[in-house]
Amino acid sequence: MSAAATLAGAVPGLVPGWHSIPWRKVWHNVRRLQARIVKAVRQGRWGKVRALVYLLTHSASGRAAAILRVTTNQGASTPGVDGDCWNTPELKATAFSKLRRHGYQPQPLRRVYIPKSSDPSKLRPLGIPTLTDRAMQALYLLGLDPIAETTADANSYGFRSQRCCADALDQCYKILGQRASATWILEGDIKACFDRISHDWLLTHIPMDRVILRQWLQAGYLEKDAFFATTEGTPQGGIASPALANATLDGLETLLRERFDATRTQRTRNKVHLVRYADDFIITGTSKELLRNEVQPLVAHFLSERGLELSHEKTSITHVADGFDFLGQNVRRFGTKLLLKPSRQNEQRFLVKVDDLIRQQGGHLTAGELIERLNPLIRGWAQYHRHVSNNRRLDRVDRLLLGKLWRWARRRHRHKSAAWEGEILHTAKRQLLGLSRHGRGQSGRLASGLAGPGRSHAHPATCENPREGQPLRSSLGVVLRGAFDGSDGQHLDGSRDDALPLAGTGREVSGVRSTVDAGSRLADTPPALAYPRWRRPRGQSRAASSQLPSPGPQRGLGGEQGRVPRGAFVKA
Repeated sequence: MSAAATLAGAVPGLVPGWHSIPWRKVWHNVRRLQARIVKAVRQGRWGKVRALVYLLTHSASGRAAAILRVTTNQGASTPGVDGDCWNTPELKATAFSKLRRHGYQPQPLRRVYIPKSSDPSKLRPLGIPTLTDRAMQALYLLGLDPIAETTADANSYGFRSQRCCADALDQCYKILGQRASATWILEGDIKACFDRISHDWLLTHIPMDRVILRQWLQAGYLEKDAFFATTEGTPQGGIASPALANATLDGLETLLRERFDATRTQRTRNKVHLVRYADDFIITGTSKELLRNEVQPLVAHFLSERGLELSHEKTSITHVADGFDFLGQNVRRFGTKLLLKPSRQNEQRFLVKVDDLIRQQGGHLTAGELIERLNPLIRGWAQYHRHVSNNRRLDRVDRLLLGKLWRWARRRHRHKSAAWEGEILHTAKRQLLGLSRHGRGQSGRLASGLAGPGRSHAHPATCENPREGQPLRSSLGVVLRGAFDGSDGQHLDGSRDDALPLAGTGREVSGVRSTVDAGSRLADTPPALAYPRWRRPRGQSRAASSQLPSPGPQRGLGGEQGRVPRGAFVKA
């Protein structure tokens, strides 16, 4: 029997080699069964749903997909209490025979603690299952995901496929950015959400194999060689835990809509909307009394049925003019304009991470190696905040990063002059970007803050900065600044403006900077950040800029519009 025919049905006695598995056929079988599950859920044929889920969880394609997931994610090298890791093709092929419902008994979780992102002084408990248990969770999650995605709340964005924090923030802007929008916000946070979910509620309402689910929930955990039973909650660290938590909180938006949005009159008077990301959510309303006396008790009753409660420390009612923090952004209305900016707390956490990295690793690293270690932090933070009004905040962070690295250089070379240190950083930056002596890009490795789909994340920046003209700024400032906006804000000799695809949209936006030396003409030039504001160069009139040749119409963020002429705009 061929490998393709084998993967379409149940697991045979002899499993083909790991490298001989036809993965295209695997994903075709999994997606086909998931699509049939979605169709059956929409038709209300729950008997058909159970039959299709059984077929998926007992197929070789489902098991191959589950094994692939747990052996390729970030925790693949983290063992459970048994210490096993599937790091060879032979072990992965042998795992097929372990993923069987008959005789399956999960092992206890390995308890570890990590600092909370909101408060590093507090620890968050994690339960790490064994690889066999993780693969079983991934296998049954293939059948649970189509059901959960079909019945989930429309404005739930946490731990869901094809959804992210940017989508939740976009919904916040839609419901708060209009003149007639609601002005009061209920900021809700659930106290120990994962640790307090009722097992009885999960076993009654989650549409999956109850025997397997009960075994996961009651597996217990090991801490310092002592076993502790679990009577409530789902372990943070398991693959299925986010899906179970989302399924527990689904239905809140429907409840609010039935109570406050049933008629047009109620919709106009109350303006109650929910935006939820995992256990963090906001609810809008027209008055503080409405949120405190009607909405909050309804939410508390909804959570109490599931064994949960609101956190009194983090739950508050705020006016939109005072602003509130949500998903690392500060949302605040200034007059009639709503602005989303990186929050102070999020910025401080980022700077603390940079300080810790410089303090712990900077003592034995060269300038180029230190910048290489900083690049992932800078790139990740800048890309997360690229959708909001971040110009001033990025300028401030850029200045602070420059000061931190300058102080590191002064401590590292106490007996050298500032000019010598600037030249060292300048050389390190050249080596990091792969630049020639004259500043022509060869093979840059510095990450840009915004890259289009299918393009390299490298940014071949230039070495000189005509705006500042200072050696340190030209050598180090451009390196750090490149991760935020891709350039130093000025047109240099040989640079050009191109319309490049905007990340994640499949569309093109005009005015995205791509700095490339005119002589090199690199074929795969990566894009850089789209500037938030634009102006014409000083001394150039509107008529002069309009006479510049335009390559033709280009679809941007606002639809069909004329493309920005080359050299017509610089950063304000």
